Amino acid sequence: MPQFDPELLRLAAVVYEYHQLRHAPQPADAMLVFGTNDLRVAEAAAAFFHRGLARIVICSGGVAHTADLLATGWTEPEAEVFADAMAARGVPRAAILHEPRALNTAENIRFTRELLAALKLTPRNLLLVMKPFMQRRVWATMAVEWPEMPATVASPDLTLEDYFTEDLSPERIIPILLGDLQRLWIYARRGWSAPQRFPAEVLHAYRALTARGFTQHLIPNEPDPA
Repeated sequence: MPQFDPELLRLAAVVYEYHQLRHAPQPADAMLVFGTNDLRVAEAAAAFFHRGLARIVICSGGVAHTADLLATGWTEPEAEVFADAMAARGVPRAAILHEPRALNTAENIRFTRELLAALKLTPRNLLLVMKPFMQRRVWATMAVEWPEMPATVASPDLTLEDYFTEDLSPERIIPILLGDLQRLWIYARRGWSAPQRFPAEVLHAYRALTARGFTQHLIPNEPDPA
């Protein structure tokens, strides 16, 4: 990765850490894997499966992003790509369910819930697997979409600098970090997710980075939290 302004990386790391909840993953009846543009999530989910943390896997995600910072370049739904990646790492196909319609986090949860009900599967708890900086948003959305379901969250264990790759560069990832942060307060106002507390240092990092132009993933004309 080319050299990047250390102060910008420090600020971005504050936001990256805020997005994570640092749960200790618990064994669960089923594992819900949230599709994204990073196959390391599928790799981590396969590792959790082989550790015996779940017997059933639901890969969820449609063709959600085609022309933005989250674009995958895949023609198949994220669910199918993730299922293939997990199968390639030894997860039995018979253990994997596909939910290929979801276009956002709420739909990942809602459509998975519908799929399990249609199959008459009634897990007592879930392990939720996603990219590291999606943890808080998933947790806040679960509080609205499926509040009665016990769950823990888990992700690939990566620092922010480890997360960056040639394709997932700071220039691409930092705007996504900020957009996901902004969506936490916007979606809470709209009743789509549970309200969160935003520490002063997180809001400072957000404002400093948006002032430096990392605004490509923001929803325009939305006020910051008071």
